[in-house]
Amino acid sequence: MKIGAFAAKTNLARLLRQTRAGKHFIITSRGKPAAQLGPIQNEGGRAAWGDMQGKIWMAKDFCAPLEEFREYME
Repeated sequence: MKIGAFAAKTNLARLLRQTRAGKHFIITSRGKPAAQLGPIQNEGGRAAWGDMQGKIWMAKDFCAPLEEFREYME
């Protein structure tokens, strides 16, 4: 999909959300292709965004202060 530079700047957040879903854009300047915007690919050729989704677990208290450091936090 082609999009003008001004429209790309105005809608960058929306475009980035769409690139996470795998969409690619050609950004034009005065009607001529100037840049590409698309998802980052890892070494295996798959999109790198969210590759580890569902494979990593984090405890709910992960960010809780550690008891061993409580005296330093007072």
